[in-house]
Amino acid sequence: MNLVKIFKNVLLVTLACLVLSACATQKKSTSQLQGDVYTGTDTVEYLASGVPDRVFFATNESILTTKSRDTLRKQAAWMRKNSDLTFVIEGHADERGTREYNLALGERRANAAKDYLMTYGVAGNRLSVISYGKERPVDSGSNPLSWSKNRRSVTVKAN
Repeated sequence: MNLVKIFKNVLLVTLACLVLSACATQKKSTSQLQGDVYTGTDTVEYLASGVPDRVFFATNESILTTKSRDTLRKQAAWMRKNSDLTFVIEGHADERGTREYNLALGERRANAAKDYLMTYGVAGNRLSVISYGKERPVDSGSNPLSWSKNRRSVTVKAN
């Protein structure tokens, strides 16, 4: 009789654990942030098939991450194959900081991307740089996930 009661209790606990684990949710924002640099894909558009158009930066930084360098190498390879095209590299910042600070930071970010593309064989006269600072956010939210999406440089084909 004790054995039947123990079996029922174990079965109830197991069932309760299964129900609770099925109801568990994972916070998307924490899985997409890595070292304060956005690593999700919902704001990434493509310069060409399989070639992302943007790279992301840490807070107050213009240093390229490993992932950013990988993206820029893909861009450079595509640009070398399409040597008749020119590009604008846009620098962006999040909403925090003064307008002047963010314009300068956006320019440093765009120049970091440009310099890296040039080291991979893209001629400098095909690349121009512009900084929008915090003026053109991709996400208008005022939280860490939104800020991480806005700290970026974007490579676009020039007209």
